[in-house]
Amino acid sequence: MALVLNEDEKMLQESAAGFFTDSAPVSALRALRDDRDEIGYSKQLWADMADMGFNGIIVPEEHGGVDMGFMAAGLVAEQMGRNLTASPFLSTAILAVAALKVHASQEQQAEYLPKIANGEMIFALASDEASKHDPAYVNLTATPSGNGFKLNGAKTMVVDGHAADNFIVAAKTDEGVTLFVVPADASGVETERTIMADSRNAARIDFNDVEVTGEQMLGGLNAGADVLSTVLNAGRAALAAEMLGASSQVSELTVQYLQERKQFGKIIGEFQALQHRASHLYCELELARSAVFAALTALDAGADNAGEIVSMAKAKLGSVARLAALEAVQMHGGMGMTDELDIGLYLKRIRVAQELFGDSDFHAQTLIDNKG
Repeated sequence: MALVLNEDEKMLQESAAGFFTDSAPVSALRALRDDRDEIGYSKQLWADMADMGFNGIIVPEEHGGVDMGFMAAGLVAEQMGRNLTASPFLSTAILAVAALKVHASQEQQAEYLPKIANGEMIFALASDEASKHDPAYVNLTATPSGNGFKLNGAKTMVVDGHAADNFIVAAKTDEGVTLFVVPADASGVETERTIMADSRNAARIDFNDVEVTGEQMLGGLNAGADVLSTVLNAGRAALAAEMLGASSQVSELTVQYLQERKQFGKIIGEFQALQHRASHLYCELELARSAVFAALTALDAGADNAGEIVSMAKAKLGSVARLAALEAVQMHGGMGMTDELDIGLYLKRIRVAQELFGDSDFHAQTLIDNKG
């Protein structure tokens, strides 16, 4: 399994780095937060990302995408993590496309994928219902009604749910779980926006006798568990890549601070104790990078153990990114606790990303169960 980038991937990485540094720096997130923006991301940025090909990074070429694979998607997510870029990339370009390109009908693919690639449509995955991530816990029901079903129940922590045009909804059917594509403006759908600690947005979605047809089914009746597993693995790998970017950036900011800040007439980076902590974090980040690359490579290869490798990467990045953020706060001293510095913004995003789709404990237990 190759854990190095080829020339095309290096070019993409450089292109993404330049784009997000110029078009979506941390100051842009601050502006969205301070203005309490209505949707929480820039529509112009989303359109520009479509022009760059990022929105269609895993969309097949016949549907208007560039189809560069999950490694490429992870490289984009990493640069977004470095800049704390707010956009529907995870919910739409990763989660939705991962579901649609494999499990949707030809008619569904033709309807949705081109609109995702060109930035016209936003999707959100509505799967979680419990206070902690548990994809097996599905109580929202799909009850047969006429030629279709009626959905009743609620979903929580629906990332970008407040701005979505469509939801991918996991519902309990007679013999398992089934996924449906549900328009956000469907009768009986109620959306409550939640601004999270990291200034991003999620939503609680209530479904009250929402009517869906068989044509809105994604992956077949009672086949939703396998589809959901595919989708969540893609999202977890992208989140791991994003946390890699965020933790790498916060580490670099900290090292820069250690090289500039003076205490007792000396640069504090000369103190051996701080050098040891910075060195330890550097080693952890290198291991984390290997874990992320392994997960993305496994997804692209369709490896049988891709889920296990993705869980390993999500667990590793959850702990390493948290370490990077907390070390940054500690080594910046009192300044690290102020809003003047960006450190706190990275810490908040890392803590949210750490929880999304399973924290380190969830994925460690998943690995134990799979080996059992």
